[in-house]
Amino acid sequence: MTEVNARATVGGAATRGQVVAWGLWDWGSSAFNAVILTFVFSVYLTDTVGDDLPGTTSASAWLAWALAAGGLVVALTAPVSGQYFDAAAGRKRALGVLTGLTVACMTGMFFVRDDHSDLWLGLVLLALGAAFFELANVPYNAMLRQVSTPRTIGRVSGFGWAMGYFGGIFLLLICYFGFIAGDGDSRGLLGIPTDDGLNIRLVAILAAVWFAAFALPVLFAVPELPRTDADPGAADAGLVGSYRVLWRDLRELWRADRRTVQFLLASAVFRDGLAGVFTFGAVLAVNVYGIADSDVLLFGVAANVIAAIGAVAAGRFDDTIGPKPVIVVSLAGMVVCGLALLLVSGPVLFWVFGLLLTAFVGPAQAAARSFLARLAPPGREGQLFGLYTTTGRAVSFLAPGLFGLFVWIFDADRAGIVGLVLVLAAGLLVLLPVRSPDRAEVAEPPDAEEY
Repeated sequence: MTEVNARATVGGAATRGQVVAWGLWDWGSSAFNAVILTFVFSVYLTDTVGDDLPGTTSASAWLAWALAAGGLVVALTAPVSGQYFDAAAGRKRALGVLTGLTVACMTGMFFVRDDHSDLWLGLVLLALGAAFFELANVPYNAMLRQVSTPRTIGRVSGFGWAMGYFGGIFLLLICYFGFIAGDGDSRGLLGIPTDDGLNIRLVAILAAVWFAAFALPVLFAVPELPRTDADPGAADAGLVGSYRVLWRDLRELWRADRRTVQFLLASAVFRDGLAGVFTFGAVLAVNVYGIADSDVLLFGVAANVIAAIGAVAAGRFDDTIGPKPVIVVSLAGMVVCGLALLLVSGPVLFWVFGLLLTAFVGPAQAAARSFLARLAPPGREGQLFGLYTTTGRAVSFLAPGLFGLFVWIFDADRAGIVGLVLVLAAGLLVLLPVRSPDRAEVAEPPDAEEY
């Protein structure tokens, strides 16, 4: 790899404008995370579309299993796709295509009416959208080293997560006051009819436009990396050959730095627990703690504010003491809050412990991303973040699967909390032996612009 290419990989030429453009993708992606996957569309599927679903299996359980099944696509394709993005210099192009596919799935959700026969269409679109979104995060996360330096990587990662949370806040407020607030046959300031779930279906369209608009800046502001020799032959290996190259690189990685492999395994477990918290949090709020469908958006706004503040604050600690202590404290705090939620009842206590729990989610997410970025060899960020995504998806059945299992066994949505807590605790235990990265392991460009 040339010196210029190496420096571009670690962000030596990044400007503040490029950092902001990179963060705006996180801002836009909140449309899928907050509105579609967590607080609006998933609740619409389980509480409205599937409320009269025939049979003994609840819509919440079907949602959990659909998301688990959708993760198989990501588990099979993420590592070789990230490997290809690096070798073929196609990170930005891949980000654009995968973002477009996610937006297309979100747009299709407009056709999911308030009829239990449409539940299956909604589940398919949600599972596919989640898969495309996860794959889009591979090239996006790989760009972190392009827009940061070793002294700022924790802050930039935290900034990105905070942008996502604040984007979620603004969009949730627009959705709540414009389309959902109020009672009767028309909702929100716009007076949208609720027949066949029209107000929620229009929210899906708004979310799709929001994501598409804020995803554009990074595609123009952050340049594509030139093709490198970081992974010779990967770009031309073909599908089967790509898996051979992947297996070769995994053996080399195990021999050279087992800590990276150990972290990939640990993060796979605890990140699935983090995803489960946001995926099923709104469903639990409505079905277990008695929060109204409209009020759950207000909780979503508050949760995003708390998580964003936590992510920004933790970024400073990340750059000072390292990412591992941030993750350990965050996971321990989430386990405690989860156990408390298992025991309490009512909207007030859900607000208290639910918001406290979200204070730990942002720091864990941001620090996990910076942990791996510090370990990634220059030019192979995409490949490692592909593995990061794949290892997560390889165990992505854990949180939704255990949530659905406990709901089914005890015939109560509250019991699903046990499954989420078990996954978070397991991730914490696997992480504890992993040695924290040294911030000096990534060479500092001499003229890098500080963020």
